[in-house]
Amino acid sequence: MKLSCGTRFTFLVLFLFAAQSVAVYAGSFHKDVQIHWGDGRGKVRDRDGKLLSLSLDKSSGSGFQSHQEFLYGKAEVQMKLVPGNSAGTVTTFYLKSPGTTWDEIDFEFLGNISGHPYTLHTNVYTRGSGDKEQQFHLWFDPTKNFHTYCITWNPRRIIFTVDGIPIREFKNSESMGVPFPKNQPMRLYASLWEAEHWATRGGLEKTDWSKAPFTAFYRNYNVEGCVWANGKSFCPANSPWFTQKVDLEGQKKMKWAQSKYMVYNYCTDKRRFPKGVPAVCT
Repeated sequence: MKLSCGTRFTFLVLFLFAAQSVAVYAGSFHKDVQIHWGDGRGKVRDRDGKLLSLSLDKSSGSGFQSHQEFLYGKAEVQMKLVPGNSAGTVTTFYLKSPGTTWDEIDFEFLGNISGHPYTLHTNVYTRGSGDKEQQFHLWFDPTKNFHTYCITWNPRRIIFTVDGIPIREFKNSESMGVPFPKNQPMRLYASLWEAEHWATRGGLEKTDWSKAPFTAFYRNYNVEGCVWANGKSFCPANSPWFTQKVDLEGQKKMKWAQSKYMVYNYCTDKRRFPKGVPAVCT
């Protein structure tokens, strides 16, 4: 399987270590995830486990989660979003730890009425605190074809990429007193659910249930990460994503994406932060 998140990487050989977990390379919805809610609204569509659909109707949405937890890793999937009038719907792909002081790294796609663009919402939570939103309108129609979305999470940074183009980099700024997710292992999740009270134009556009069921598709799920087991994890030193950063060419692409397609940045929201933007923004 080719990896489209940044540079193409060759799969690494897996080494087993006593009492430690190892980097793994998932690739099958049959083997690597559990459809944990939705009462049949989530379905694996093919024998090889490469294609999965999630559906939403007025009774329930649906979602899946990875069997394993990871402490650092790279996760990507190809998605095709709900077409037509998707107002009030939220389609997601994210990492999250359990508990009341959780860590979380989000891709959330906020639906819209027909003819208007989706909003890609990104956020990073550490110990239950988020408020680090950046939002984008994509440069393509995400309902027409599959596109690749990737989260790279290592000790120095979190990189969000779309079709190999970095759109956001959240750096480890603990030296400035900014918390960074580094201690809590996370599972991978995906879901399709209803949030008409806030998702589209702040809740002004409601879900048109006459269009239900709403369906989104996921394919070519792939994870390379440090599997957490028995209170330990192991990350081989030569895993490319473990030291990955946004190179000069990537910086140019990210500047292009942010200058042309970013529609909200918490770092420039002076009305929200009248006493000054958060330290990480500087």
